[in-house]
Amino acid sequence: MVLLSAHFARFAPPEMAPAQQAAWRSAPSAEEVERRNTVGINLETVTDVTSTDYPGHHPGEDLAFTIDRFRSGFSVRFHQNDANLASFSLVGLDASLANAFRRILIAEIPTLAIENVYIENNTSVIQDEVLAHRLGLIPFNGGRDGLQNFLKWHKKPEPGEDPYAGCFDWNTVRLELNVTCTVNRDAAPDETDPTKAYHNAHVYARDIVFVPTGKQVEYFSGDDAIRPVNPDILIAKMRPRQTINLSMHMHKGIGADHAKFSPVATASYRLMPTIKILKPILGADADKFARCFPEGVIGLEPVTKKEAAQRGSGYEGHAGENKAVVRDAMKDTVSRECLRHAEFEGKVKLGRRRDHFIFSIESSGQWDSDELFLESVKHLKLKCKKLEQQVINMAR
Repeated sequence: MVLLSAHFARFAPPEMAPAQQAAWRSAPSAEEVERRNTVGINLETVTDVTSTDYPGHHPGEDLAFTIDRFRSGFSVRFHQNDANLASFSLVGLDASLANAFRRILIAEIPTLAIENVYIENNTSVIQDEVLAHRLGLIPFNGGRDGLQNFLKWHKKPEPGEDPYAGCFDWNTVRLELNVTCTVNRDAAPDETDPTKAYHNAHVYARDIVFVPTGKQVEYFSGDDAIRPVNPDILIAKMRPRQTINLSMHMHKGIGADHAKFSPVATASYRLMPTIKILKPILGADADKFARCFPEGVIGLEPVTKKEAAQRGSGYEGHAGENKAVVRDAMKDTVSRECLRHAEFEGKVKLGRRRDHFIFSIESSGQWDSDELFLESVKHLKLKCKKLEQQVINMAR
């Protein structure tokens, strides 16, 4: 122990006077914080991709995590909040937490989907296994109380066990699809459109019928009935005397088991782009500069007389001429097109803010998009509580 203490003592900071200690604990300037917090986007390289805001990296700075510091730097800003699509910014968050939310959204929030298909008759050109796969990927919706509270998990039967043995109204939803294609006697003899020449030439998701069982009538009736999110999803194309006759069982599941259970069509995030115009970009160059970015990112404004009168501003003698200004950096796709042109060299600096995550969540229908994110927060909190208990047990 004495040898170890002597060894590590060499690395301990020397004792300092109170003034030195105050300097040791001093916070960096706003410019320095912004520099550290920006990922550099260069012509052929990306720099400063690693976070440095952890204890011991910057000598003399106390970067230990505290709840108060996190609260003061964290914020949520919504850009769009519709039932099926939400876009918002999480500011002041580490990439590990942002990615944890994304992975939970994709793989761990339960939904209801078709799990078993019992085909009695299928004379269409689609093979049984392909038809079952297409049916499984159709997203369904229904009463929220029934989907989230009444329906419970279903236990898969053992090999050789009756698949119906463990099916009850509280864990299984039954659907049916019975469609036969017939000739439309009222169609013109030379009709070439199959949807007019035949009945049920196209089989859609709207043709699936929900068959309530037991208490399901109380939770899934009227507008709350189990139904496809999009009734116009095409399942199969048939011709006269072809038929599809089958029943389906729906169970709860998570995206980690199969993508059909994922509650989101997409759940992604990107870092907030930053664009700094270092030197004036004027006239024709400003027009060209604006075309290097998506519409709305760069705007054109006339140089004011006050700006033109300032020495060293770069606007001298250009009053009334258009200059390039940053309007909305969030719309930028960081294509780096402007860095390809020699006339902009040294005039613009691109980057991305490391702790500003722009989330986009597109719900598949069973959850509202903003509900999904709150649910992912609940899941992460539960994981943290479990981990905390495991660490406590391990320490004992």
